[in-house]
Amino acid sequence: MKIGIISGSIREGRNSAHVAQWVKDSAAAFESEDLSFEVIALADYNLPLLDSAALPGMLNRAYTDQAQLAWGQKIDEMDGFILVTPEYNHGVPGALKNAFDSLAPEWNAKPIAFVSYGADGGVRATEQWRQIVANFDMYDLRATVALSLFEELMGGNGLAPMERRAAEIEGLLTSISTTTRILTAGKAAVLGVNA
Repeated sequence: MKIGIISGSIREGRNSAHVAQWVKDSAAAFESEDLSFEVIALADYNLPLLDSAALPGMLNRAYTDQAQLAWGQKIDEMDGFILVTPEYNHGVPGALKNAFDSLAPEWNAKPIAFVSYGADGGVRATEQWRQIVANFDMYDLRATVALSLFEELMGGNGLAPMERRAAEIEGLLTSISTTTRILTAGKAAVLGVNA
């Protein structure tokens, strides 16, 4: 099983890279023979704005844009996600929303947890994401981490999480690991294949 840690900003000097690496480092204790975590940097995919006449859900993974195809293949490899999301102007970042909208079946019925950051911890972005991922029948988990842009992120130069964040990220990682295992085993049982 693979859990993708999506670094959801494409801005120069993005904080999401530091946050995603912190999540990955924290996840090391959860990795095993059958469970791994991988950072997926949205900035590496250079996705175009979704402008095709055919909606991604209708295309069944047969995308003609190479960046969209590569993004879809990477997301399809994952069994669950931790979304590292900034909050821009009290909402979700446009590039990350476009990345979600550029795919469809690759997200379906997978668990997702949120690590946000912003002036107020990015909690408004997380609440908006919960509405968005519901469209893909994703299982959004209650456990979250909300980092302060002013107190924990150092202007693009790293992350200094508060002491309590260790317990918060451990709870989130426990939740996503357990839920991913259960859902993957359930899917395998329904489809009659080995997980």
